[in-house]
Amino acid sequence: MASTRRENGRETAGPGSIRQVILASFIGTAIEWYDFFLYGTAAALVFNRLFFPNVNPLTGTLSAFGTFAVGFVARPVGGIIFGHYGDRLGRKTMLIYSLLIMGIATFLIGLLPTYATIGVVAPILLVVLRFAQGIGVGGEWGGAVLMTVEHSAGGKRGFHGSWVQMGVGAGLLLSTLTFAVFSSNLSEGKFLAWGWRVPFLLSAILIGVGLFIRLRILETPAFARLQASHSQSRRPLAEMLRSHPRNVLLAMGMRFAENGPFYIMSVFVLSYGEAHLKLSKSVMLTGVIIASAISLLAVPTYGALSDRIGRRPVYMMGALFTLFFAFPFFWLLNTRSTLLIWLAIVLAVNIGHDAMYAVQAAYFSELFGTRVRYTGASLSYQLSSVFAGGLAPLIATALLAWRGSSAVSTYMAMMALITVIATYFASETFHQEISETN
Repeated sequence: MASTRRENGRETAGPGSIRQVILASFIGTAIEWYDFFLYGTAAALVFNRLFFPNVNPLTGTLSAFGTFAVGFVARPVGGIIFGHYGDRLGRKTMLIYSLLIMGIATFLIGLLPTYATIGVVAPILLVVLRFAQGIGVGGEWGGAVLMTVEHSAGGKRGFHGSWVQMGVGAGLLLSTLTFAVFSSNLSEGKFLAWGWRVPFLLSAILIGVGLFIRLRILETPAFARLQASHSQSRRPLAEMLRSHPRNVLLAMGMRFAENGPFYIMSVFVLSYGEAHLKLSKSVMLTGVIIASAISLLAVPTYGALSDRIGRRPVYMMGALFTLFFAFPFFWLLNTRSTLLIWLAIVLAVNIGHDAMYAVQAAYFSELFGTRVRYTGASLSYQLSSVFAGGLAPLIATALLAWRGSSAVSTYMAMMALITVIATYFASETFHQEISETN
């Protein structure tokens, strides 16, 4: 059971409790994002051939990335639904439901017949299951972040919140590594016939582990007190839009440089390396695996740094790096040198992306009051993902066919510029207390 203690007149999680909450949030988030990223890897490497076989390769890739984008369209829907009930009923309950929705959808993708078996019904079912994945992950992030941040003492919110973000890197690492193992150890025929399904089916085991862990943690002290005083918002979305419209827009803008370029670096590059650079799958996959592993150290480091110097300067550093590295990123990829390709992915992910992503859990939570925090953080985070990350592989593929890699670099730089401007106008929050009632 979780324990609490008094600190400066406030009730906060005790040492044993915060470690338990961090572990539960990290593992649960890693499992959910394993499921979500697994789809992105499959979309880049196999779905174009299995679910869209009667079109040319470019159209097939665009179609596969189109279904990938569906998950991002569903994410704000999940954010609104789970945010509403998370602000009314509690953070923990919603985390259980989000994990179940994601796990069931991912498992069913692993059982889905392909186009060769049931024709056009196959891609339709794929889109439906991808939409369900988006609903689940749309509710996951806000709940996992608030479980950690609202349990945390003020001086360590950046570090503690960053562990939720580490779960995303762990999920990417696990999904990419699993896919790499099966794709490299099976023949092309066997992998397309059944090998790609195994990573999806394995999610059933991971979901069981995640549920066991999450059922053992308590509701956050901040929300528990809100609930005890019957002070929950009756209409969290309307209240949030009325009281925090500026913060919603700024948080959305701050996500562009982190979210869009990340999916170019981790998903688009897989098809880019194989189809455009004529490299084996393993080159790009290995680069993503290395960057994901380094993220497990980089993210908590940036989170702890934000507790010392502030959220804004750390975030701005990542945004500026992404802006200025947009063109060198593809210059390094286009050398076709394995080491330089790995260097490009590592620099882009672990310096640019991780500096921003590590800070988001604490930063976005601190922008909203407890009554509407789940809704505010989730909607800001998930709505921007539709326009940034969800469309990034699709737009990048179209730009590549139109004007080459320089057009993709320009696209990355434009997204980074939006974030630089939004971060400039955002307020610093790391010294603020998290309000329990507003």
